[in-house]
Amino acid sequence: LDRMINIWIPYQRLTTFRLSRSTSYFESGIGRGMGFRDSNQDILGCLGFVANDRVRERILDLAATQFTDGKAYHQYQPLTKKGNSDVGTGFNDDPLWLIFSTVAYIKETGDYTILDENAAFVDDEKGATLMEHLRISVGFYLRNKGPHKLPLIGHADWNDCLNLNCFSDTPDESFQVLVSKEGDVAESVFIAGMFVYIVPEYIKLCEKKSLAEEAASLKKEVKKMEDAVVSHGFDGEWYLRAYDAFGKKVGSNENEEAKIYIEPQGMCSMAGIGADRGMPQKALDSVAKYLATDHGIKIINPPYTEYHIELGEITSYPPGYKENAGIFVHNNPWVIIGETKIGRGNRAFDYYKRIAPSYREDISEIHKMEPYVYSQMIAGNDSVNHGQAKNSWLTGAAAWTYVSITQFILGVRADYDGLIVDPCLPDEIKKISITRIFRDIEYRITIENKKTGKPSLTSDCEKVDGNKIIFSGKNRVINVNCIT
Repeated sequence: LDRMINIWIPYQRLTTFRLSRSTSYFESGIGRGMGFRDSNQDILGCLGFVANDRVRERILDLAATQFTDGKAYHQYQPLTKKGNSDVGTGFNDDPLWLIFSTVAYIKETGDYTILDENAAFVDDEKGATLMEHLRISVGFYLRNKGPHKLPLIGHADWNDCLNLNCFSDTPDESFQVLVSKEGDVAESVFIAGMFVYIVPEYIKLCEKKSLAEEAASLKKEVKKMEDAVVSHGFDGEWYLRAYDAFGKKVGSNENEEAKIYIEPQGMCSMAGIGADRGMPQKALDSVAKYLATDHGIKIINPPYTEYHIELGEITSYPPGYKENAGIFVHNNPWVIIGETKIGRGNRAFDYYKRIAPSYREDISEIHKMEPYVYSQMIAGNDSVNHGQAKNSWLTGAAAWTYVSITQFILGVRADYDGLIVDPCLPDEIKKISITRIFRDIEYRITIENKKTGKPSLTSDCEKVDGNKIIFSGKNRVINVNCIT
């Protein structure tokens, strides 16, 4: 744990921040460019490590690949900073990630001036402030909902291979309905979970900028989205993945294959959707029952065994690989964070160890990748090479695993006005010491895991009300003790 957090994850985060997915021996040379979604997520793991001015520049570069209607080029070239028109737009989760990275940057730095910086649009060189870009990002989802009032998936969401809007000029018997325009019908429960998780942070920005009316209006929209998931996005024991272009459920117990997907279980649990009904706990218990393997949590279960044109590329892979029931390391941390949200530190840390390279070093003959950096994928238990990794280095797994372990298991994370210390430790960690630099202040944090049930926090020997140490900037070194 110490080695990964202090040495190898920072090294991988820096490499991935610099290159995103633009160059790789595993992919297609330098053809892909910088991913919009990818780069925004990489930022989450680089704050406090990569120079703040570089992160600031990256956020504004990403904003400049956005269109005035909120969508964005899914990839852009790092030298020209122009969008990759060959890939285009239509990945409907993209706009929310810009909000998420901007919020994370402001929480870490306290720099609200970035919201007033101007960034061009692809279709309007005059551009607008970053705050306006974020506003347009939110508005994109208010305008683009489907029959169940869930966000339209477009070409795809986080899962690039889940392509639910399909076309056919000569439909056979299984295609009695045609989608007349890409993105008209198919909906994503995963994006709905993102909306409920991320938009409240934009609402806080509105409140800090005295935009009370906008904040109040969006709170209602978040509630509507949560209600839509509760009403139409839960399958009894887990969250649905989506509705396809024909209005059929995806990731449902009603399906013969791919009854459950990992992405909405993680994101919707992180957002706490349906918490008053026990939905996150049911969903995470289903993850443990149907998706968890000795080598990590696989993306779907059971895998697809034949190609389905109405579902897209996901069904083209062999069972156990990539999106067809492979273990995508990138999204395992969402489940880990979800487990901490309901206080299950043992399970969260167990999941962390299953995918952490340093913990997999003893099985290198199975893992077959560097035992110090994360890979994009580990073969699932439906493959003949279960546990074998693929696509190391350039993956969002580095950023997200860092976030899950430091911010939620260890529980030390930045907030707008201070540093939160809210650990959810496993039984095996009895005591841990952490040094955290936050806005040029050195916080020396000791956490004692005594399972008191009543966490207590002191800062320089003074009791803290709650779990947040309010930033004052007075002392250069602050000693923090947390008993949990």
